Amino acid sequence: MCGRERRKAADQPTEDECVYAGTDKVLGGIEIMETVVNIVLPDIPRIYTALAEWLACLICISEVKRRIGGWKLAGISIGMLCVQSAFLYLTVDAEGIWWMVCMAVAVAFMYGFLAVSCDISLKDTGYYCVRAFVTAELAASLEWQLDCFGFFTWGWTQVWIRGGLLIIIYALVFFVSWFCYRKYENQEEAIQVTGKELISCVIIGLAVFLISNLGFVSLTTPFGGRGAAEIFNVRTLVDLGGVAILYAFHGQRVDLRVRHELESVQNILHNQYVQYQQSQEAMDLIHYKYHDLKHHIIALRAQENAQQRDAYLDKMEEEIRNFEAQNRTGNEVLDTLLNSKMLQCMKKDISMTCVVDGTLFDFMDAMDICSIFGNALDNAIEYEETVAEKEKRLIHVTAHAQKNFLIVRFENYCEEQMEFTKVFPATTKRDTQFHGYGLKSLRYTARKYGGEVDINAEENWFVLKVLIPMKMREA
Repeated sequence: MCGRERRKAADQPTEDECVYAGTDKVLGGIEIMETVVNIVLPDIPRIYTALAEWLACLICISEVKRRIGGWKLAGISIGMLCVQSAFLYLTVDAEGIWWMVCMAVAVAFMYGFLAVSCDISLKDTGYYCVRAFVTAELAASLEWQLDCFGFFTWGWTQVWIRGGLLIIIYALVFFVSWFCYRKYENQEEAIQVTGKELISCVIIGLAVFLISNLGFVSLTTPFGGRGAAEIFNVRTLVDLGGVAILYAFHGQRVDLRVRHELESVQNILHNQYVQYQQSQEAMDLIHYKYHDLKHHIIALRAQENAQQRDAYLDKMEEEIRNFEAQNRTGNEVLDTLLNSKMLQCMKKDISMTCVVDGTLFDFMDAMDICSIFGNALDNAIEYEETVAEKEKRLIHVTAHAQKNFLIVRFENYCEEQMEFTKVFPATTKRDTQFHGYGLKSLRYTARKYGGEVDINAEENWFVLKVLIPMKMREA
């Protein structure tokens, strides 16, 4: 929303007088350029401002996950353009404090448009709203300044010329905005703006708006100028500076977030490997104990025992053989990790079955194997603990080769209707900003080998599938 030129004195021409004066002197060349500096230029047409704000919102909507789409989004968008245009047109004569109120209402309309159309948090919506508002300010100010310059200096009175200029300037401004933010666009993950970041963004937008429009309030302010053209320059340049600041702010927060996320993923990878080493030590100790127990059984059999004791000893020996035979995948890292998770499941009354060909993972680093299986099974076990009926606590793990892919599939029983944010399931934890790093670490590892992760819910089963090209195995 751009400021209105309110410096109207008795000896200054009205908007219509400016138009006619400019038309009469179109052929005056330099004389006209000097005259433009000292006249009061007309206000930006409200339809131009409404169009700029609407287009800025559409650019933001294109960058995020949408709540609605198709004809429904098209209908709401057209309706919003009509509402915004009608409101700004009907409040064209608002002055003073009422003008500020109208500005706030127009921004509220933009916020509502984004909130209805985008599947993002309220804080993220506010963040995009400020960005859209400042970008619209720049587009409307720049276009109208060039329009007035062409009208008064070169006599651009033809509707098709002025309309073409509007299309070109708006297209250029919003294309540049879209192009610059495109490298930060990631519809798989929300930007998750914090309260402090939103406050900083609002302060920047408010400062840009107030400073860029102070010159139109009074000549006596430190930000005023001697002529409307001079103040037009100030307004456009301040808006341009505001857009640049918001872009730099956005890039900085995204880079910091990516750095923090990478550090968190690396920590998870390291912790998973440490857990594997601890599990290896525990499994070695268990094997030693079972080996000793077998000697105890032999000693007991040498004695005279009742038939029931023989049966009990047979059962113990069978359990030992079963334990020694379980999860022999052909990969020592997987054997240790799966056995450790199996014991963990036994303590929590969770039934876990594994059909895994460990030889398929020989090309992978031990830490990466721990990341994939450790993170996936930790998430599955954590959920299955919440299942009330113990007989429904089920986890299935399979790993096999199919065509040119290594396919690892983790399934756990899930009766809840899962909600997904982007590609990951929505968290139920309080810390919504820094959640899901286990799955992010898993995806990071899969992509390291040229693979991908697929997550979905299938008939009361939560399914996590990891696909890795087998060509990486040969490398």
